[in-house]
Amino acid sequence: MSSLSPFRVIPALAASHLRHDWILTLCLVVALAAVIAPLLVLMGLKHGTIETLRDRLVEDPVFREIRPAQTRQYTPDWFEDVARWPGLAFVTPTILPLSSVLQVVHPLSGRAELFDLVPTAAGDPLLLENNARIPGEDQLVLSHEAARRLGVSAGERLTVRVTRSRAGRTEQAEAELLIVSVLAPRAGHLPRVYAPLPLVLDVEAYKEGYGAPRRGWPGETPEPYLSFDGAILLLETPLDPIARTGLVINTGFARMQEASPERVRALLGFVPPSGFHAYELLTPGTAITVSNLRVIEQKLRGQERWLLPYVDALQTHAGSGLPWSPVGLSLTPAQTARLGIDPLPWGGFTASASPGERLVSVLLPGDAVSPKPRLAVGSTGVAPLSLELVVRGQTALDRPVVPVELLGVLRTATQRAVLHDPDTLRFEMARGGYRGFRLYAAGIDDVPALARRLEAQGIEYLAEVEAIERIQVLDAGLGRLFQLIAILGISGGTAVLIASLYAAVERLRRDLGVLRLLGLARRHVFFFPVVEGAMIAALGLLAAFAGYGALAMTINHTFAGELAPGERFCTLPNSHVLVAVAATLSLAILASLVAAWRATHIDPAEAIREQ
Repeated sequence: MSSLSPFRVIPALAASHLRHDWILTLCLVVALAAVIAPLLVLMGLKHGTIETLRDRLVEDPVFREIRPAQTRQYTPDWFEDVARWPGLAFVTPTILPLSSVLQVVHPLSGRAELFDLVPTAAGDPLLLENNARIPGEDQLVLSHEAARRLGVSAGERLTVRVTRSRAGRTEQAEAELLIVSVLAPRAGHLPRVYAPLPLVLDVEAYKEGYGAPRRGWPGETPEPYLSFDGAILLLETPLDPIARTGLVINTGFARMQEASPERVRALLGFVPPSGFHAYELLTPGTAITVSNLRVIEQKLRGQERWLLPYVDALQTHAGSGLPWSPVGLSLTPAQTARLGIDPLPWGGFTASASPGERLVSVLLPGDAVSPKPRLAVGSTGVAPLSLELVVRGQTALDRPVVPVELLGVLRTATQRAVLHDPDTLRFEMARGGYRGFRLYAAGIDDVPALARRLEAQGIEYLAEVEAIERIQVLDAGLGRLFQLIAILGISGGTAVLIASLYAAVERLRRDLGVLRLLGLARRHVFFFPVVEGAMIAALGLLAAFAGYGALAMTINHTFAGELAPGERFCTLPNSHVLVAVAATLSLAILASLVAAWRATHIDPAEAIREQ
């Protein structure tokens, strides 16, 4: 007997004992099931109801969305920073609401329906969690209401139309797009079109008068405006103090002061001829624009004057290693002759950044020799700008000369991103920012934290924060209630097991003593009540799950009319079932340790004395 393993002998003896005392075993199993089954039902109700509320009210992507409540500028850097926030699932820019209205042509009647145009991108949870695909180039996704109104489905093609009013006439552009998906009804009840951001930006640009060349939509190109640091005014007659004050009022300039010949040379590269009076117009810390110059010109109409804008301390560099500190001058032949400087091949001031070789021209000083007919020049700003200047000859000045419009563009590039196309020689203003965003949290618990981060930046938002917090409070309250009931039930079940197993050991004192006389060691006897406790717990679990299954089925059937397909008011995920099984078996084994300790202290001599 001593050579037999307790893992073979003890389980068989424990099972035989439970069958022999089947009435007592049945009572223990029923008592344990009466404790476990209600706990399983409570846990199932807690999980089922909370998950149903989460799915209906919060986990739906519509309720995970945070929308801006005001229109303001959001830079591309802001979107890059927000994309790194923890708890964020998706963010994409949006455009102004007035620009996001799109006409969709009804495929049968030919009439145009007005739908909201919403930008989307990869990872959009509203589309991915509502049975839709992310649209690609020349594709779109329709909301359920939009598809219903048009009578179309996925796989069909739609004609969309964009209209604008320009110069007193109405213009329109069209595009044919493929419907890749139709959203489920829960994604929203408004007629909407979801399209890639590039298409949305093209629609906005067209409505603002610009073109979209890749779509064949005609329009203007957003040329950068010209900005300067100040202007030099040259007059043949001096101005009295009152006249100076009058020139500054309502012009956008802060002050007007006399400029010495050295000051004019430092800013414009030449010294005015004798008999000229120079004045500097400036607004420290603020750029001046062409409109400011036009106001001055208007006030001086009828007088012979030279108003020369300048750009001071612009950071540029030439790739050839030539000394590079250019001045900007744009003068007509008559003006250059009167000022005593060499003619400029690009002529007078045009006040615009029109494309062509004129704007990218340069004259080099006599002592500077360029090895190539083109000079590579770079400028630092919001975005690095590189371009090639055409060398148009030499100048008698000791500094390179370029059109002042070019310096005006490069100065603007220090505040706004400017692009340069080397093929068309065109400067274009890059988008400075966006007017809104679509933002989705990864889960409901992330919405309040993201909302607080937006609030800290002064951004007003619209989100279901209050509804989410109510669900969280309800979840926490039910969790605490379940914990209290579980502690009470587990304590009672543990006490029942301890008492029952201890009493069983006391009843089997003589039998256990005989087993000791037959060769079982203390460690063998120790496992007897442990195995019995585990068997009773297993039978109790089976009975409890049977009772839970019947009651859960009854509850879900009773409330079937209130539930959507796939929803359950009482349900347990597999993880909860495993936890319940592990917890019950662990507690049963722990409860049996008292009886196991008592079994190891039974003296085999007691069996001989009772005989």
